[in-house]
Amino acid sequence: MASDLAEAIRQLIYEKGISEDLVLKTIEDALLAAYKKRYGTAENAVVRFTGEYEGVEILAKRTIVDELDDPVLEISLDEAKEMVDGAELGDILEIPIDPREFDLQEVMLAKQTTRQSLREISRDTLYAEYKAKQGEIIIGYYQREKGGNIFVDLGRVEGFFPKKFQSPRETYQPGERIKALIAEVSKNGPQIVLSRTHPEFVQKILELEVPEVYDKTIEVFKIVREPGYRTKIAVYSKRDDVDPVGACVGLKGIRIQSIIRELEGEKIDVLKYEIDPRRFIKNALSPADVREVYIIDEARHTALAVVDESQLSVAIGKQGLNVRLANRLCDWSIDVKTEEQFRELDLSSEARRAASSLFGDEEEILRLDELPGLDPGLVAALAGAGIEMIEDFLSRPEDELLAIDGVDPEGLSALRAVIDENVEVIEEEIEESAVPAEAEPPSAEQEDVEQETYECPDCHAVITPDMTHCPQCGVALSFEYEDEDAEAEAEAEDQES
Repeated sequence: MASDLAEAIRQLIYEKGISEDLVLKTIEDALLAAYKKRYGTAENAVVRFTGEYEGVEILAKRTIVDELDDPVLEISLDEAKEMVDGAELGDILEIPIDPREFDLQEVMLAKQTTRQSLREISRDTLYAEYKAKQGEIIIGYYQREKGGNIFVDLGRVEGFFPKKFQSPRETYQPGERIKALIAEVSKNGPQIVLSRTHPEFVQKILELEVPEVYDKTIEVFKIVREPGYRTKIAVYSKRDDVDPVGACVGLKGIRIQSIIRELEGEKIDVLKYEIDPRRFIKNALSPADVREVYIIDEARHTALAVVDESQLSVAIGKQGLNVRLANRLCDWSIDVKTEEQFRELDLSSEARRAASSLFGDEEEILRLDELPGLDPGLVAALAGAGIEMIEDFLSRPEDELLAIDGVDPEGLSALRAVIDENVEVIEEEIEESAVPAEAEPPSAEQEDVEQETYECPDCHAVITPDMTHCPQCGVALSFEYEDEDAEAEAEAEDQES
């Protein structure tokens, strides 16, 4: 039958999760501390466990000498021969120490040292185990409540579920199962702080319900919450063939409904993350239908969202909840206005031009980048070829425009449609500005310049000195002229040499 010592060791190993080596080392250190207190040194002491930890003994190593000087480290030859046959001078004997040689104080010291060391080891072991699990979901059971804070049985340790991390929608009963996030782990205890209000809790639930989020096919850009009321989740996909919002919602909403049930009916908006802040803000204000978003101050991250009168309360939300969450999600300060309120605002020139495109006000638009709803890539391609003004664009022939890299027939058609919709084009003025009816005859110097032609260094197309970009490949051009007198002098010096 196993001794009490063996049972205690097994309990520490299997129930407390302490490794076998640590337990044995702790007991050994405690016994050596008691030996040192009794004899003044523990250099010659050895601790050994017998059997399956049924017993433990302390052995003292003593050297056999002819004349005994230190009874702690030495033993006389005569005494050694009585203990071991054939003992000789210089041999080292391991002599068992009778536990009765230790007084009560030394025994209590060993016990206290053992208990303290095992407590520290157990605490450090638990701390390391749960620290590695921080940010993960854990399941425990309601144990007791004090001041609104709930203590949760997690098995080998007790979890602390503070009131501030409890959803206002949820109530708990003794013995009830609780699923929560390990929010914090401190060494004091250790203390495991649980939460159901952290955005990371929704992230972990989402990973459990949506395999594409778990395997990183769909990435979560950001989650913001007003626990118990509404959560907004911005997602994007790394693959073009995967709809991030559709995958999170699931067929007939089955996936998102599972998350809503876990959050006890909290409303959840899943929306697509966009790099363009206008589109992202528009998505973030869902479920409201936003007509347009204007950037008021990009440096300060302030924007204005215009909605129909019927959508104003939806966009703002109860007590401003929806727009407040959108602000946090986009990291922009968003102001929501109706069309009428928008007209009355004193806006910057850029915003006024945007307003004219939306409401039809007479505001002159001269540049291509001022037109609404254009493909930024098409505008950039035209600008790279030196075409930034609407008038310049309309004066160019179709084949010249199509020769620009990044410009296609569909893009040109869409651009012309936007111009027709937003700009009043007077053909006569364009023709006159392009080819003056009564232009003065060019001077001789102008004729020389007009007659000079060169080849593009990249595509070998015909170019002239007045061009800043190649009409065919769009490469930037730069013409440098040498002083004729300096050139003649250089030629003369070459001939003389």
